[in-house]
Amino acid sequence: MPTAILTGQPVPGSSIESELRSLGFDVHLASGAADTETLLARAPGEERVAVVDARFVGHPHALRLGLTDPRFPLAAIPGAVTAQPAARQALTRAMARENSAGGGTALAVDSLADRITAALDADGADVHRPELGSLVAAVPADPQARNEARQAVAAVDDEAVRLKSAVKARDGFVTTFLISPYSRYIARWCARRGLTPNQVTTASLITALIAAGCAATGTRAGFVAAGVLLIASFVLDCTDGQLARYSLQYSTLGAWLDATFDRAKEYAYYAGLALGAARGGDDVWALALGAMVLQTCRHVVDFSFNEANHDATANTSPTAALSDKLDSVGWTVWVRRMIVLPIGERWAMIAVLTALTTPRITFYALLIGCAFSATYTTAGRVLRSLTRRATRTDRAAKALADLADSGPLAEAAAMGLRGTARRLPAITAPAGALLGAAAVVATAALTDFGGPWPLVAALVYVLTSALAVARPLKGALDWLVPPFFRAAEYLTVLVLAAKADVNGALPAAFGLVSAVAYHHYDTVYRIRGDAGAPPQWLVRTIGGHEGRTLVICALAVLLTATQFKVALTVLAVAVALVVLVESIRFWVAAHKVGAPAVHDEGEPA
Repeated sequence: MPTAILTGQPVPGSSIESELRSLGFDVHLASGAADTETLLARAPGEERVAVVDARFVGHPHALRLGLTDPRFPLAAIPGAVTAQPAARQALTRAMARENSAGGGTALAVDSLADRITAALDADGADVHRPELGSLVAAVPADPQARNEARQAVAAVDDEAVRLKSAVKARDGFVTTFLISPYSRYIARWCARRGLTPNQVTTASLITALIAAGCAATGTRAGFVAAGVLLIASFVLDCTDGQLARYSLQYSTLGAWLDATFDRAKEYAYYAGLALGAARGGDDVWALALGAMVLQTCRHVVDFSFNEANHDATANTSPTAALSDKLDSVGWTVWVRRMIVLPIGERWAMIAVLTALTTPRITFYALLIGCAFSATYTTAGRVLRSLTRRATRTDRAAKALADLADSGPLAEAAAMGLRGTARRLPAITAPAGALLGAAAVVATAALTDFGGPWPLVAALVYVLTSALAVARPLKGALDWLVPPFFRAAEYLTVLVLAAKADVNGALPAAFGLVSAVAYHHYDTVYRIRGDAGAPPQWLVRTIGGHEGRTLVICALAVLLTATQFKVALTVLAVAVALVVLVESIRFWVAAHKVGAPAVHDEGEPA
């Protein structure tokens, strides 16, 4: 149990002790700095500890924000400071200094907690100070100030502020106006019954899988039920994040589950629609796979651009300045958020079209909408990149290299091409990736299945991929390299499966791309959680993007169409087993050893 040390002279009628106990703290009273230091030394080293001024007046949620957020090793609000086990040493040093300076006497005027916070700042410690907004947190010095502080507390509805802060600050139109107004109350209902965000996330996944199963029936009733359940799944998807913010239940495992399940839900629903269409005699597996490829490539554009500019300096882009100006015009903000077809708008569109039309029409609308939004966002980011003067860091280059997912073939060839790559212009990396991707996809599409040319193109793709990563990815447009690699691999699988023209080939291709896409999403979430990329043995075992592309093209040359379908299925199962086992092992282990809690507001797409 975490420990709270209440310092100074208790104030008659104060509720601070009961409020700390309601937040889960074991409360101990200390008369002064010396007593506080002694109690601090006795507090369990594996638990959170807080030092709180007994004169504190404020909202319970202000205390909750300041003392219970698991994401920050050190945090403080006026009159209170807290440290998690990783930061106990820093807190102990600051406490010892204050005890020595104060002579161990009781503090009648200033706040010991605030002095400790100031000492931590002087030591260069990273002390998080939550944004309290209208919430009150103060240490009144006299009865009049205390009375004024209590009046300020009474004037603000603590629960209303807590509910409002549970909603993501930036979100899409559908989520903001059609879901969040009531999902926040579902989050509070869950919190009061002891439910965790991970349980709500799992419920959202189960609901979406049931929706996919309803869509797979191929009946009108099934399609209507699927649309309704998909919206219900999205409501729960919003609720889990709001529950995490409402109750400050953040974790590394939770962030991974939330992000991973979002992708699993959407792509499982695509498969359900395709199965339902097949029951009605319409084969839309190519459209389903195309929608997944497009959506995955959209996401990797987002991830790559953000990682490339995560800590870049000197953002002088006029395009970014124009975007900031547009953000000050209310209606343009919502139009621009809707244009990118974020998850709320996208799922609402899919749900309505599923219920009212056919899977083919649903996929056509999805492909057109996603293609338009991808063009809009990518063009804007290219303009920003070309018009800004920035120095990109080694960290950004490392993140892009990890996102590239280069296997042993590209790595070996890159070593021999480093000297050549250094002499070539900066545009070489994205240009080489684009040309290689276009060559292998176009060759697969324009030649007969079973011919040798896709294999030749895949060999060329290995070389262009190696050239693209032969030097650090610090160029203005180098963030395009991972998206080009994703498009090349996924589209090659799609095209060759379609060219095989055998029943079951496209569903097998859908499974293979799903397994590989999971690996790529997992890489992103590890990087975002500061956990590093997946281990090299995993990347090498599954071949890297260029190795898998080469193998797929070789199988298309060497096998019959029916054998090719079987090979795709075997590859899909093998890749899925390897990446899932390693991913689950990693995230569960990270959670057990107490990896830093994270809460990624994420992209709305």
